[in-house]
Amino acid sequence: MAAATLAGLLTLTACGGSGSGGDPDAPVSLRVAVWTANDDHLALFDEIADAYIAEHPRVEKITFDPLPFDGYTTALTTQIAGGNAPDLAWIFESSAPDFVSSGALVPLDEVLTGTEGYAFEDLLPATTELWREDDQLFAYPFSTSPFAVFANLDLLAEAGVPAPGEMTGAGEWTWDEVIGAASTVAGQTGASGMVIRDFDYTGWDYLATLWTGWDAQAWDESSQCGFDRPEMVGAMTFLHEAVFERGAMPGPGTSADFFAGEAAYTVTQISRASLLEEAGFAWDMVPLPAGPAGEYAVIGQAGLGVLRVGDHPEIAADFLAHFTAPENSARLAEYFPPPRESQLTAETLAQTNPLLSAEQLQDTVVAGIAGGVVKPSHLGQEQIAQTVRAQLDALWKPGADVPAVLGDVCASVQPLLDR
Repeated sequence: MAAATLAGLLTLTACGGSGSGGDPDAPVSLRVAVWTANDDHLALFDEIADAYIAEHPRVEKITFDPLPFDGYTTALTTQIAGGNAPDLAWIFESSAPDFVSSGALVPLDEVLTGTEGYAFEDLLPATTELWREDDQLFAYPFSTSPFAVFANLDLLAEAGVPAPGEMTGAGEWTWDEVIGAASTVAGQTGASGMVIRDFDYTGWDYLATLWTGWDAQAWDESSQCGFDRPEMVGAMTFLHEAVFERGAMPGPGTSADFFAGEAAYTVTQISRASLLEEAGFAWDMVPLPAGPAGEYAVIGQAGLGVLRVGDHPEIAADFLAHFTAPENSARLAEYFPPPRESQLTAETLAQTNPLLSAEQLQDTVVAGIAGGVVKPSHLGQEQIAQTVRAQLDALWKPGADVPAVLGDVCASVQPLLDR
């Protein structure tokens, strides 16, 4: 499916109306599209679903259907277009504007506020903003996960560079100092320095974890392209030098897995901490380094919505209320940081995140969610993402003219932002 068709396709399918109807006493099966295939995640989801089924005899089965993370949105919309829509679906933050604005999702305020004990007012406004339109909530932000820096303390010690805690204490936890340390590790140990996970010279939106430190934006609130502005030029020039002059980051076509001990640092979401359960090296997790514009935080989000064209939207919305009620939100917090103010404390999160200390949870998770900016998203995101990615290809080589390339990005993407 062409990326340009996403918003239009969702609008058309939404116009197709609800799949509800038929025998009101007939057995019901629900299907939830997700991108995790993690056995622990799915086991927890099944436990929560089984409790719902036990109280709702008409619902005989709830299936969590993992779709591949790569190409997830395309697979989901292909199912919708093919008349095989799930009842509920996880939605990336990058696709939120398309799903929310298309009318493809069921508004949730009435069912959530009408569910006894739900405590709708406990949802932090900052976590629901992306999923609202016309004062209606169209998806529950089931995961609001800050980006952090994970550090391999063994590699840092081998290279003779200070640990993040020492740098923070000395006021040196800045991008310039961290990239300098990463360059030293690469030169001294042969391992890679810094890896911005999932960037891989294609996932450019992950670079928001760096450029926000320069106060740069891909576009502003009025949809004006920000790639050619001085803040972005400064950030991308710094990144280009880190790769091609300082050797602090793996170059294009080179991969390094931090969690396999192949890099000194990685920037990724805190939910990846579970990959370190059996790590063969000492590690730490700290907030993103400060940039020239100061300290900041970036968060990734995922929503859980009910598809209008699912077979049972009313029952699906009721299940969503059960799945995300306070007691289940607390259980899900083991893997997915909750949007509930009452649960967003280091003490609460520590009960379900034994790998992370209360200090790490407070400094990175609690503070990050409270003050972080969400990765960039826009109506028509998939076509915009492909256009930006194609233009940025010219940047990923030695000697690239950074301002010129970023000017070309804006020339290509502004017409799409203007739609």
